[in-house]
Amino acid sequence: MQKIIILDFGSQTTQLIGRRVRELDTFCEILPYNKYPKGDDADVIGVILSGSPYSVHDPEAFKVDLSQFVGKVPVLGICYGAQFISHTLGGKVEKADSREYGRAHLETVDTANPLFKGFEERSQVWMSHGDTITAIPGDFKVIGSTKDVTNAAFWNQKDVWAVQFHPEVFHSVQGSLLLKNFVVDICGSKQEWSAASFVDTTVAELKQQVGNDRVILGLSGGVDSSVAAVLLNRAIGDRLTCIFVDHGMLRKNEFQQVMDDYKVLGLNVIGVDASEKFFADLEGVTEPEQKRKIIGRDFVEVFNAEAKKITDAKWLAQGTIYPDRIESLNITGKVIKSHHNVGGLPKEMHLQLCEPLKWLFKDEVRRVGRQLGMPEHLITRHPFPGPGLAVRILGDITREKVRILQDADDIYIRGLRNYKVKLSGEEARKVLAAGVPAEMTDGEIEVSLYDQIWQAGAILLSTVRSVGVMGDERTYENPVALRAVTSSDAMTADWAHLPYDFMAKVSNEIINKVRGVNRVCYDISSKPPATIEWE
Repeated sequence: MQKIIILDFGSQTTQLIGRRVRELDTFCEILPYNKYPKGDDADVIGVILSGSPYSVHDPEAFKVDLSQFVGKVPVLGICYGAQFISHTLGGKVEKADSREYGRAHLETVDTANPLFKGFEERSQVWMSHGDTITAIPGDFKVIGSTKDVTNAAFWNQKDVWAVQFHPEVFHSVQGSLLLKNFVVDICGSKQEWSAASFVDTTVAELKQQVGNDRVILGLSGGVDSSVAAVLLNRAIGDRLTCIFVDHGMLRKNEFQQVMDDYKVLGLNVIGVDASEKFFADLEGVTEPEQKRKIIGRDFVEVFNAEAKKITDAKWLAQGTIYPDRIESLNITGKVIKSHHNVGGLPKEMHLQLCEPLKWLFKDEVRRVGRQLGMPEHLITRHPFPGPGLAVRILGDITREKVRILQDADDIYIRGLRNYKVKLSGEEARKVLAAGVPAEMTDGEIEVSLYDQIWQAGAILLSTVRSVGVMGDERTYENPVALRAVTSSDAMTADWAHLPYDFMAKVSNEIINKVRGVNRVCYDISSKPPATIEWE
């Protein structure tokens, strides 16, 4: 299958480049900057070099041998990638007088160049760099400039393009067109990658990878592990044994609801109540990373215990998706946060890992789920952290704190599902494009707040106490923070602007019905700088 190779130099937007390429129905692989495939791979039709937190002049700056692909396939350098091309091939990169960050406008564009085909004369782009290219290599030609950046885009006849701005981000208004020009017109993508092709390819790969072995899959009830289970079931049938672990920190009544859901999918599922072990091992632990690692370790221990009962089990399958791996450890080696299915795995784990979704973003996983014919309520389920409510309780974990948060969260989520809103225009288009089932009537659709939101949940601020008054009596109890964000891939997210009447109703219901809570707040921070989860 045709593919674009994206070499990751550590940029926080590398995954967005990948998403934009996938949106063009073109498969791509995001590889570390120094892991370009050896030998000639006929499937590679182009290479993109990402941005980086480093300057090309830094001693620790990431470097790659351009001769591996320059002159063989088209190349596009973005930001640091552009500066690295210039610096390596004879141009000049210097520190800018002031950091060039934010909106800029291409005021001179060579629309005859295939990279800028269809561009408007003045197009907004997004800059984010401290260095600037003051001279380009001798065989290159400038094809785009802004008021302050002469060498904003340049090209040579060896099919190398370079841009100092970020076409992958939303603020580069025609960035998607630029990437389409590169991927489809210049590289010659046949745009054959789709959810259907992914299913066919992945099922075939799973058959080859697993062979006649038996696989144990850790189910969480979420869309990722559920889609992974259905894919594996299609590939190896009854040689898949699914294990759903109740660590005691699921949502209210979730264990039984999930078990009932999996009956519909025809999966072989074993339910394991391991809550005593998890609560015991988490006793007194307050540090978020330690919580995640303990839970990750306990998951593996439970799976190993179950594996001993299935004598021919050799594989542990997980619903790991790409954002999990990006956030756990990026190319710079800086951990943002550990995920239960990529962090905390002990060296003595006795099962090999199988991760059929590890290159997919969440919206792609949902498209694959629909392709597999899964029930819609499983596909549209909000993401939920593997460690469960343990990372939504600040401080140590107790059964009573979990009970309080379960009750508050249940009121909040039910409220989101029951509150209907009418959308039209661009808002309706975005919801429909995300695959939410809704019918257009007179230019409008009606959906629940839940379907508009990427992820929502309640957080118990158990390290904080708040004074309140109930029934003329003083209370001194915990606040609850509500979180709801909109996103397309979980790599960036904005807080959801929920209706005031909805927030007032939910706040009153939580305070009146949940023993132990006397104050409700709403989190209005975006990602970045915050993360979606609090821990």
